[in-house]
Order: sequence, then C-alpha cells, then structure tokens
Amino acid sequence: MDTLHITSAESLDMVNNMTRQIGPDELDARLITLLTEQPRIGVLECARRLAVARGTVQARLDKLTERGVITGFGPHVSPAALGYGVTAFVTIEIRQMRGREAVTRHLADIPEVLEAHTVTGSGDLMCRIVSRTNADLQRVIDRIVSSEGVMRASTVIALAEQIPYRTLPLVSTAAR
Repeated sequence: MDTLHITSAESLDMVNNMTRQIGPDELDARLITLLTEQPRIGVLECARRLAVARGTVQARLDKLTERGVITGFGPHVSPAALGYGVTAFVTIEIRQMRGREAVTRHLADIPEVLEAHTVTGSGDLMCRIVSRTNADLQRVIDRIVSSEGVMRASTVIALAEQIPYRTLPLVSTAAR
C-alpha cells in the first residue's frame, strides 16, 4: 500500500489554499461593503452596482451566509436611542464549581447584557452592558451578581465610543 508523504512546504501551501478558499475574495468584499453601507439595497441593485449577474450576487450571499461570514441582515439598533445611554464593561469572576453555563444562562435573562465572552486573565467572563443612567447601572450590576455562580464583578463605565463595532477593515484584509 502506498502512503502519501507531504513535505512541510506542501503542507503550508495546502493550508494557504484552504485559507484563501475560506476567506472572501474581492467580489465578496465589494458585496459585503455595499450591503454594510446600504443595508436596504436589494439583490438586483447590488448586481447592477457590482456589474455582475443577479444570480451571482444571490449565490455569493447564500455562500457567505452558509459559511457564517454574513451572520444577519437585521437593523443595527442604538441602545442610546432606546434610552440606554450608559455603556459599561463588566469582568465577572465565577465560582468554578458552579460552572460557566449557569452564569451564562443567568446573564442571557438580563436584557441589558448585550454580549458576554469567556476571557483569559483575572476574570472569567467579560460582558458589555447598558443601562438608562448611572443609578440604573447599579440595578443591572446587582442583577448580574445575584447569580450564585458569580463571586465578584468589576465594572468600567465607557465615557464615549471612539471606534464603533466594525468588520469592514477585516473584510478588506481577508480578501487580499
């Protein structure tokens, strides 16, 4: 029986080719940029502006969605415009014997918790939260620490957003 021997250079080439296949190409990047800048634009108009067939745009959208590159088409909502003008970041230390899953379920039930991530460092979870006022922030924090699995929480209040959440620079870099 013959065996396949792959050199490290060939292995690196294979990985680079797979990475290229996974990442968006230039047309994908242009399509994502167009949809990000004008989210209400239709597929036909995208095709016209990108000078490609409507089927090409639809196939690209389907492929990007299937691969998880595009994760949604919904509106971006401003918490501040909804009356939640305070943004804070909370580092949570959890009781290891209680586990992260119970704390995560607890956090998911708090509407003001916008996102939560497991992290390295002194804490176990990092959350981005919002509140109506600084006084209301205390209520949100109290609700967060009410979980038996939470040992301690440390909060930092954001003063002003300098760079909003963005992905287009990554799209441009990945398409190269």
